[in-house]
Amino acid sequence: MSSGVNAGMEHGTDRPSVSVASAKADRATQKIELRRSLLKARQSMPQEIWQQKSDRLCHHLAHSDWLAQPRTILAYFSFRQEPDLSPLFTLPHRWGFPRCEGKTLIWHLWQPTSQQWLLQTGTYGIPEPHPDSPMLHPNEVDLMLIPAVACDVKGYRLGYGGGFYDRLLSSPAWARIPTVGIVFEFARLPRLPVDPWDRPLQAICTEVGMFEPRR
Repeated sequence: MSSGVNAGMEHGTDRPSVSVASAKADRATQKIELRRSLLKARQSMPQEIWQQKSDRLCHHLAHSDWLAQPRTILAYFSFRQEPDLSPLFTLPHRWGFPRCEGKTLIWHLWQPTSQQWLLQTGTYGIPEPHPDSPMLHPNEVDLMLIPAVACDVKGYRLGYGGGFYDRLLSSPAWARIPTVGIVFEFARLPRLPVDPWDRPLQAICTEVGMFEPRR
């Protein structure tokens, strides 16, 4: 009897862990499938439509309260038809952009008028600041504009699977900084699969407007 009870207890203990592992695998599969379909849709967008949507998105950002006060803003250079934020880079802010170093994002100052520090192509084919250009630290940053494959109405973000922004946003030094997710409206979804390490963003901007997450 004792061995039967022990076996039952062992099985009882195993079932939750199997269930957790299965749920985690399901979320990973859902993210992969969503990422694939949304990237395909984004990259199939005609260039003219992509630019029109990007310009409208930039208009909403430029006239929002989110950009009214910040002095130093982290952004990105558009890749694979992410919304193009370059019209914003002439606004009177200090702009920071990421450079990949291993599995970490290093942030550097860059302005379109800069002649001293030219952009270079990074590991993933994305334009990056020069390694010798001035670095930015968390205590200097007022706002982060974060690229995404998708965001949901609660502010959760689907990234590219590398975990760069997940690691950044889980760091206490960076977690205090306000965040705005940048996606086209078709990629603002009712719900995304969410893992325990995912952190909701504080606002989402699309070509339709600015949205604060539903809690």
